Amino acid sequence: MASNTDVNDVTCNVSHQRVPGNDAIANFPRRKARTLRFTCGAPRSAQVIGDGARALFLRSDGPEDLVTALWMSWFGADGEHHETKLADPRELLGEGADSEDVPAEERARRERAREGGTGIVGYSADKSGDRIVFTINGRLYITEIGERQADGSIIWPDVYAEAAADRGEPVARTREIAGAWLDDDPDTYAPVLNPRIAPDGTHILYTTGTSLMLVDIGDWPDDADVFDDRITAIYTVSVEDEDGNPAENTWKIGLAEFVAGEEMNRYDGFWWAPDSEHVLFESFDTADEQVWHLSDPANPLAPAAARRYPAALTRNADVYLTLATLAFDEDDRYAGITATADVQWDRDTYEYVAAVNWSEGHDPLLLVQDRCQRNDQVLKVMAGKRWFGTTRVLERHHNDQWIDLVPGTPAYTPDGRLVCALNDMDADTNRLTVDGRPFTPAGWNVREVLHVGDHDVMAVVQREPDVAGLPAAWSAAGGEHDARSFDVVLFDYDGRADGGAVPITTRPGVWTASHGERGMVVSGRDLDHAGVQMVHSYVPVPDAVDAAVDAEAPGQPQGYSAGIANHAAEPGFTPNLHFTRLGEHRLYTAIIAPGAESPYAHAEQLPVLMKPYGGPGFQQVVDAQSFYWEAQWWADQGFLVVTVDGRGTTGRGPKWDREIFENMKPITLADQIEAVHALPAAVAELDGVPAPDLDKVTMIGWSYGGFLSALAVLDAPDVFKAACAGAPPTDWTLYDTHYTERYLGLDPEVYARNGIIQDAPKLTRPLMLIHGFADDNVTIAHSLRLSQALMAAGRPHTFLPLTGITHMTNDETVAENLLIVQRDFLKEALALR
Repeated sequence: MASNTDVNDVTCNVSHQRVPGNDAIANFPRRKARTLRFTCGAPRSAQVIGDGARALFLRSDGPEDLVTALWMSWFGADGEHHETKLADPRELLGEGADSEDVPAEERARRERAREGGTGIVGYSADKSGDRIVFTINGRLYITEIGERQADGSIIWPDVYAEAAADRGEPVARTREIAGAWLDDDPDTYAPVLNPRIAPDGTHILYTTGTSLMLVDIGDWPDDADVFDDRITAIYTVSVEDEDGNPAENTWKIGLAEFVAGEEMNRYDGFWWAPDSEHVLFESFDTADEQVWHLSDPANPLAPAAARRYPAALTRNADVYLTLATLAFDEDDRYAGITATADVQWDRDTYEYVAAVNWSEGHDPLLLVQDRCQRNDQVLKVMAGKRWFGTTRVLERHHNDQWIDLVPGTPAYTPDGRLVCALNDMDADTNRLTVDGRPFTPAGWNVREVLHVGDHDVMAVVQREPDVAGLPAAWSAAGGEHDARSFDVVLFDYDGRADGGAVPITTRPGVWTASHGERGMVVSGRDLDHAGVQMVHSYVPVPDAVDAAVDAEAPGQPQGYSAGIANHAAEPGFTPNLHFTRLGEHRLYTAIIAPGAESPYAHAEQLPVLMKPYGGPGFQQVVDAQSFYWEAQWWADQGFLVVTVDGRGTTGRGPKWDREIFENMKPITLADQIEAVHALPAAVAELDGVPAPDLDKVTMIGWSYGGFLSALAVLDAPDVFKAACAGAPPTDWTLYDTHYTERYLGLDPEVYARNGIIQDAPKLTRPLMLIHGFADDNVTIAHSLRLSQALMAAGRPHTFLPLTGITHMTNDETVAENLLIVQRDFLKEALALR
């Protein structure tokens, strides 16, 4: 399907909480905390099902409601749009839905995925979209979708046949699966982690961490106390000592290892085959990883929690993959494994399993990387009987610094061609190839592949503004499509006269999409709207799609389109935002000035607050209003707020990204300094923006932004007069392998010169360190070691430890007060009233 989906032309049925005038700014810290950063009530996690007339999504009921339910967006035969709640945690659990109690392993997965909601936070649907499985509070549930007929009767899907072609009004029913088994023997059957339903809807796989469990989905019970589900452990990992007694089990099965979830965006540890008769699963051993301990000093009775952590320059988990063939009897019940094989590849050289893709009609694909991510291999895993479990190398790639992972690659086209990502250094573009041939144009940096078809690929891209061939739909809609905009486009394998890109989204913003045969859901944020925009489109006549694709200036195909309701709160103000490019490196910069109702609106001069992330792999200067709400609060406290994306922050091609290779510390700081020096001239060209006071420049940041903030006052005290550093990685040997070694390699001397603990004696400016004791990503050891070095050097500083807080700071009270504490600290440091 191809269409120009302009969400600004579709009513999105938004119901918001609005707060007038200065009250919105005054109430911002509390409202940001209570609304989970204004995400409660917003639709998310959309997935098109069937032919595209239906789509699943998640949404809570209101702007302060954390409990997320499963919903369906659908079009009737007359084109009318509907939203139907399929499963509500409060109806299923009652009061238990509001007091969530999830397994520790699931909490860890959510931390890796930065998931802050409760209730139904993820789901798995079968191929037809008629059966969806999920967990709530560690319990396993299935929702089945039936069709209400004209006579009022309901036809439920036959799990042994394709769903009916004629779709009526959807009706849902939900039940718990295998609840008696979980209650009677939780040590064997729990916890329920990452459930995935088979494509044919007849079975479910989940993992307990030590066992891979298969559930036969029985007949739907008429009596709620009778369940016909059967559950079997099909593969278990365990460890015994020399005497045969149970020992520490460092093995896990069916889960993604830590660095896969934290750094590779791979959260799955097993994969169904499209035929529902084979499964590929991961097992890994953490015995060679270091044992770290996280404690809660505020609760001395609680023992420290031991965990394995793959710190840079130390050993990783040992990862294996196994291919299995499952057998089922005449009643479609599990009858055993008829064949297994350990997947063979050069594991000593390529120790990272970066991606797995198993598409219909093809054998599974693997992407494996070497330790420094400078070489990879695309492997085909033979699933046929003759070479079962063996692999064949399809492509090899190399980069002198590192190879970027592009979600959605590698992948087969339906007709069997291979689509891969390419860091094309000659063209300075992150491109796509088909069977080794680049087909996406130079200057269009591909960030993610959303769908691979026989004729084209749907992808998220960032375009270099100087590239010729702007699509007509973008010219008509206006706005700049550059490194700030994440656009959804179609790329033809053979290229087109307009450079090969057919836009799906027309307005600049941060967009993604879920694609179906004749429908899609486009979702994201832009500068014109405060809330998430989610639009469901469906084209009932296939010929209309072909006409749109072939048109010289494609327009909206004849079909249906409707916005999905957003119940999230809005902050009640619009950022006073100005974009510019600063310094010799033309740094993308956002300047946020006080709002019209702020007491500082007409100030001649204001202190400067630099508010960067500034590190590799992540941008903050983007075309989405929500990225600047907190900056506006700071501006209305009396600061000129400046966010700068320096070298390494992606969006501008692989050469730009790699300028920080082995030199993250000096390069990222130099770009912030360059921006400060270039700021006065840029601001002078902006109407109504107070001049920056370069004698009062401060910095705040979190994670890498925290590292950069501490570095600023340590190494550039002539420029930066105070800083608040949240969760800063101060010693890169304490951070994980896959992230750190990608940028710093394996030479300990490189780590020594990129750390900041040795710079402690240089501190002459006020510095506040902020860190959560429960942070298992950037552990509090980073801040403690810097604080210890500062004390040893006799350098005064402020340390704010946060009890029970992870890297996300989702506690409402902490999130609210953290902004205020930092504001007061910086104002006192600058002697401001």
